[in-house]
Amino acid sequence: MEQAVTYEIDERNVAIVTLNRAEKHNAFDDEMIAELTRLFKKAGKDDSVRAVILQAKGKSFSAGADLNWMKKMAGYTQEQNEQDAMGLATMLQTLYTLPKPTIARVQGAAFGGAVGLIACCDIAVGSKLSKFCLSEVKIGLIPATISPYVVEAMGARVCRRYFQTAEVFSARRARRLGLLSEAVTEDELDSTIDDLITNVMKNGPQAVSQSKALVQWVASQPINNDLLTATSKLIAHVRTSEEGQEGLGAFLEKRSANWIEQKTNPEAGMEK
Repeated sequence: MEQAVTYEIDERNVAIVTLNRAEKHNAFDDEMIAELTRLFKKAGKDDSVRAVILQAKGKSFSAGADLNWMKKMAGYTQEQNEQDAMGLATMLQTLYTLPKPTIARVQGAAFGGAVGLIACCDIAVGSKLSKFCLSEVKIGLIPATISPYVVEAMGARVCRRYFQTAEVFSARRARRLGLLSEAVTEDELDSTIDDLITNVMKNGPQAVSQSKALVQWVASQPINNDLLTATSKLIAHVRTSEEGQEGLGAFLEKRSANWIEQKTNPEAGMEK
């Protein structure tokens, strides 16, 4: 029996998490959510991993919730529903806060909770033929657990429309609204992501991770003296860190920094 999610580390030290239920359009259930949570945590804790790609097999990125899972939910008590929803919320938060660059590779349909997965990633590259829908209200539900990330990605005014209308929208519109970072032809998906990975690999691993956390923190802070003091202390700490010293030294000495010279992962391959 094939795994619902696969995990691979390639020769560049990039972790590739693949939704692997193509015959079900990569619809997810509680078991798949738990596995995604485990793998995102694994990638986050692995110091050798430089970036994470979230992708899917088949025609669709993900159709959202699995029908059989929804049938089970319909019979749950309030308490059971809260526990079930918290599983999804935890998985999304794990992806959102994963201390590595995360890139979503999107093709075909991305409906319901799949839009949340995309919004949680730092960068999303989609095929121009991909389609998106926040479809929950069609069945009398709401996109509650994914809402913090989708609202952050697309903005409150836009979400007030699409949360209520459940309209299907195009990759071109998703790009304009901020859900996608790039909309390219299907043939260009992998090369576009490769270019992004190449750029990431030129940069200090700790600096990349800290820069991601910096955005998430600063975005919620007022610009005042407390923020000026905190950011000044942060850059002072980074400048005197081992990686900061190496980066400054490499720049001044006109040489490559040691993270660029790192060898590829000798243990690259699928999870055992």
